[in-house]
Amino acid sequence: MADKPSEEKVKASTIHTLQAWGENPLPPTLLATLITAQHMRPFQALPMMFTPVLLAASYANVSGYKIDAAGITGAWSGLYLLLASRRKQRLVQKFGARGIVRGATLGLCVANVVGCGVTYGFGRRRKEEESR
Repeated sequence: MADKPSEEKVKASTIHTLQAWGENPLPPTLLATLITAQHMRPFQALPMMFTPVLLAASYANVSGYKIDAAGITGAWSGLYLLLASRRKQRLVQKFGARGIVRGATLGLCVANVVGCGVTYGFGRRRKEEESR
């Protein structure tokens, strides 16, 4: 019996974990906070356009539109990842406070693209509409 997977292990599979990540309203809010921390001072207009969209996606998630919010979050996180990865950093700059925040932001973008992509791809709208 030790070789059979238990019910808890089945529930905590990778797909379910990624779907739980995509259905959570906290990651887009955290990403918006990190983007604001990086680009508010000195103010950079293009990256700061991502913040209101991510906050609106978080609001849509709380309002019950989890699948749509996951699609918005995944798409805009991917766009920010492309925008931010164009800029290169020297090795010395990667270990300062700004470099650590930038690394955390890019890591969160990757997690959002994967988790929200799985949620959007495997989401069932019928189940979402019945829960409202």
